[in-house]
Amino acid sequence: MKLKKIIGFIAFFIAIGMLIMLITRSRLLGLIIIALLLFLGYHCICCD
Repeated sequence: MKLKKIIGFIAFFIAIGMLIMLITRSRLLGLIIIALLLFLGYHCICCD
């Protein structure tokens, strides 16, 4: 059950990142958003 939750988080944040990259064409902003989403995903997985 926990693995499904992790896969759900991953899929959700990948989808958000792809959507934001469609809207913004700036690479710097994209890299910042990617870093924030990675940090948030890590925090959700490791800190119950």
